[in-house]
Amino acid sequence: MTMVAEIPGFIQVFSDGTVKRFSPKISSSPTTITAAAASFKSRDVVIGPSKSISARIFVPLDDGKESHSRLPVLVYFHGGGFCFGSTTWPGYHSFIGGLCVTSRSIVLSVDYRLAPENRLPAAYEDCYSSLKWLAGQGAAGGEPWLQNADLSSVFLSGESAGGNIVHNLGIRLQREPVGGLRVRGLVLIHPFFGSEARMKEETGHESMAELTATDTLWRLSLPEGADRDHPFCNFERVELSESEWWGFPRVAVFLAGKDLLRIREAAYGAFLKSKAVEEVTVVTAEGEVHAHNVLYPHSEATKLLQSQIAEFMNRPR
Repeated sequence: MTMVAEIPGFIQVFSDGTVKRFSPKISSSPTTITAAAASFKSRDVVIGPSKSISARIFVPLDDGKESHSRLPVLVYFHGGGFCFGSTTWPGYHSFIGGLCVTSRSIVLSVDYRLAPENRLPAAYEDCYSSLKWLAGQGAAGGEPWLQNADLSSVFLSGESAGGNIVHNLGIRLQREPVGGLRVRGLVLIHPFFGSEARMKEETGHESMAELTATDTLWRLSLPEGADRDHPFCNFERVELSESEWWGFPRVAVFLAGKDLLRIREAAYGAFLKSKAVEEVTVVTAEGEVHAHNVLYPHSEATKLLQSQIAEFMNRPR
């Protein structure tokens, strides 16, 4: 048995199909966290037992007590190149808990099936299923922690691969809307895109290690036989009609100044603007690295990101 792919510190794939993932110590749930800057509770739920789709719900508290007012819902998809990561990782738990407090929203953070055992579109299917599940929870008899959810005010967010998922769900929802939900906005944090052609800024020697890692992740996650010009990876290959682009939700794209992926992320924002999407906001955190919100969930840069997302969500409709 030989190793056929590796992202050091995260995943190893072997010739017999065995996959070894390296994960940090998880944050258990249920939890209730109350501090000067944040107060929330969380619990885990099962969405799709047959596909092992689970999620963690985060609810903000007021002075230690749950709010009984109707709250918007943010559905979050974690990163990890589609091959690793989990909402149970401490960085996600802290970031999303803080985000639910800052934005005064209920957050449903989804754990989808991972590649290479489950190649795309498995992650997209799982995350779309999570939206259908959410749509059925607002009525009596549904998930108790979602009874105050305002399903007419839903936002989709995620970082890295999760940002890619947000984009691809936005595409699918133009053709297959989920009844009972109104998606008002998409929030992409350091989204993961690519193509066979290298962009000029990606060709420097210092970029090779990062490019090798991202190429490996795409090789492990794309459908068998597909290359990086597949629409799942290359957003320019997506085919939507003019009217479908006009119906696309408003979008916020957050970049990190020290992230190699920022080049494509900025191009993605420009691409959406060229399609006359209703509203496209692109914000760069200078001096920050890819997924800094998960690596450093208590940093000032992450607090600013949480505030910017909250501002985007709370803009007048």
